[in-house]
Amino acid sequence: MSDDAKMDPRVGLAGDRTSMAEYRTALALERTTLAWVRTTITLTTFGTGTIAYFRSLRMSSETPRTIRLHEGAINFGVALMVLGLVATIAAAISHLLAVRRLRAGEYPKASAWPLSITIAFLLALLMLYEMWEVFSQ
Repeated sequence: MSDDAKMDPRVGLAGDRTSMAEYRTALALERTTLAWVRTTITLTTFGTGTIAYFRSLRMSSETPRTIRLHEGAINFGVALMVLGLVATIAAAISHLLAVRRLRAGEYPKASAWPLSITIAFLLALLMLYEMWEVFSQ
């Protein structure tokens, strides 16, 4: 680098802009991960709430129908909790890999099959299965 380039104030500003861009990208990754954490907490809470609601329904009136509904709710609720756990682990791994790439000076890459689409697909399969269970009896 020539002496003129070292004295040029734009060179320092460009370096500052690059550092700030990396910082903004890291913060965006944090926000995305936190959004996933909120989503997975919602999934697990909904799963737990579903089980508790149908348990109370069964306890208030134990009939073959309420027993069947409670057993189905247990399956659905546990599946939601497992899906929430898997999504949390996948979001953490995705975050760590993106941060590692960023720290290595590489650009984080968008996945060909994003986590959001994967979870949406698994949730759709779970709902189809539960609808099949409800309407086949």
